[in-house]
Amino acid sequence: MSTPSNEFAFELRVCRWAERHWPPDGERAGPVIVARQFGAAGRRWDTIVIECDPDELGERAAFGQERLDGDLLDVVRYAPAEWAYYREALPDPGYPWRYVRESIHRADDRGILETRRRGNRIEIRRRFSYPDWVERIVAIENKPDLDASAARALSDQLERDVAMGLADEVWIAIEADDDRVSAALFEDVPVEAGIVEVDSTALTADVAWYPRTLAVDRPGTRILERPDGGAHDASAAQFEYVEASEKRERRLEIAERAYERGWRSYVDTMRPDCRHFEGRTDGQLLPYCRAKGRQPTARECAGSCPAFEPEPPTWRTRGWPIEGGPGARIKQILADRRERRR
Repeated sequence: MSTPSNEFAFELRVCRWAERHWPPDGERAGPVIVARQFGAAGRRWDTIVIECDPDELGERAAFGQERLDGDLLDVVRYAPAEWAYYREALPDPGYPWRYVRESIHRADDRGILETRRRGNRIEIRRRFSYPDWVERIVAIENKPDLDASAARALSDQLERDVAMGLADEVWIAIEADDDRVSAALFEDVPVEAGIVEVDSTALTADVAWYPRTLAVDRPGTRILERPDGGAHDASAAQFEYVEASEKRERRLEIAERAYERGWRSYVDTMRPDCRHFEGRTDGQLLPYCRAKGRQPTARECAGSCPAFEPEPPTWRTRGWPIEGGPGARIKQILADRRERRR
């Protein structure tokens, strides 16, 4: 396979490499979950890797394939082993109790919580104990053609990641080349961020700079605004502290979203129902556009594309060739692979 022609294609290859070979050096201690394009704390990470405890991850499966949002987590994590009135069993949520009751009913509908009424009271009892399945969260920025100017632009984002300390490690993944990483990159990138060179064809990688482990169990700093840095800019940066407890909640929500989505969900934001869309396999299933003659980006592969042409109706009827048209089949294949990895 040729070198990816855009950052999106490189990102998919990095996800596949991380799924197979993470960490970049050393032996894998446990299973990993890889996801892409994650919004977190005002940032969007290209790729995240969730390092999991194998036994605890198996227990997480009892709660189903769908994620548990923050409201559900507040219920299932503190649900008692014996019947109890929900207001006495759960900690004060900090918001009206009527929203807690809604979460209790949602959890009951999903079969992950038991409820009963005694008079006007709702009592709850847990079905399963929510496990401590997340060990570490690693954030990766994918920049296949990173140069000094791009590194300076990326530096501000990475500094915010380091200050917040939401992820245990922050990495930059660049395309492996015959030339070594320029020394200018080390000057422009925060020293806490690691740099890994990924050969997207062979799916191998070499570490050019090791990251520092961030203090995820301590309060973080959210940078709200910083001066432009001009000659006459004497303004002060604006920031706020983030409690360690809030970071723990946010990290668990991120892990739950990754558990549900995985990284193979890219067709959810593309148009596999276009007759020019196809999946090509070279170690992994990647999107390909026959009209453009290359791998399209997620933004290009949309209904607004000039070359977009819906599949003929006959493709989507009578199970042609298997359970509908090619677009439906690609979605099913990726969903099956995501479920199998999970």
